Amino acid sequence: MAEEKETNKSIEEEEQVVTPWEVASGGGKIDYDKLISKFGCQKLDSNLINRVEKLTSRPPHVFLRRGVFFAHRDFNEILDSYQKGDKFYLYTGRGPSSEALHLGHLIPFMFTKYLQDAFKVPLVIQLTDDEKCMWKNLSVEESKRLARENAKDIIACGFDITRTFIFSDFGYLGGAFYENVVRVARCVSFNQVRGIFGFSPEDHIGKIGFPPVQAVPSFPTSFPHLFSGRDNLRCLIPCAIDQDPYFRMTRDVAPRIGYQKPALIESLFFPALQGESGKMSASDPNSAIYVTDSKNDIKKKVYFQIFYACMLIMFKISILDKFGFFKCPVNLHP
Repeated sequence: MAEEKETNKSIEEEEQVVTPWEVASGGGKIDYDKLISKFGCQKLDSNLINRVEKLTSRPPHVFLRRGVFFAHRDFNEILDSYQKGDKFYLYTGRGPSSEALHLGHLIPFMFTKYLQDAFKVPLVIQLTDDEKCMWKNLSVEESKRLARENAKDIIACGFDITRTFIFSDFGYLGGAFYENVVRVARCVSFNQVRGIFGFSPEDHIGKIGFPPVQAVPSFPTSFPHLFSGRDNLRCLIPCAIDQDPYFRMTRDVAPRIGYQKPALIESLFFPALQGESGKMSASDPNSAIYVTDSKNDIKKKVYFQIFYACMLIMFKISILDKFGFFKCPVNLHP
């Protein structure tokens, strides 16, 4: 019996896949406690949430109260510094692979707006159009166009225009930003990046070279026009927990090149319409509700998933009944 339990546990661990490009639990719910243990981050507890309320003199965001943002790295240190009068800046981003944002994309942006308003701090938003060009087989021109379309939805979230800088990698990469990319790249071996991200021999070198590009917005020297002379400014990154591998790498490298480690505050995944075994994804339009969907579009998507789920249940019952595993109380084969 003990061996059987251990085998089942091993199978469950193998089935749960969480990377920056894939989220799947193999049929059940995502085990977030397991993710915290695997990634080495910390659970966001009520003491930290109460500190946020005390320091900002406003109620904690509903995403904090309801545990949507549930894990962190050094968020306590950010609050310690802020309490002493030291500011920080926020960094979040979007990989533009669809015409519009869906509800899952909105989670970090809505929460980031709350943090910006509550702490009155600057924000940088990275649009990784180069990443999607390499991962989604999009042309450079199409990736840039999608970045512009996504920027409209991001701006509509209502960020403070005097404290917000939105940039795309194709448009901004160069100068001090690229210097930091090179500094990070020199510190990470191929074996390390393969171990962190699971790259295979078939992956092209563009994918392997991308992680430093997402890492360096964590460093204020990447933005000399914003943070000149403030090289020790701390960075806080609100993101979904699937982005954690990028910033584990970043935090490992930062002290070696003379920078502060970025802090993170990480969220659950917004589930796909099909259920909680995966996240809402732009790769599957039927799994997502977009900000551009009409009321009728949303109804159709929700009703389709309800109908599909019912048909799947009936099919499974039918198969079990056919092979005599139980006597079905409903006559499915009149």
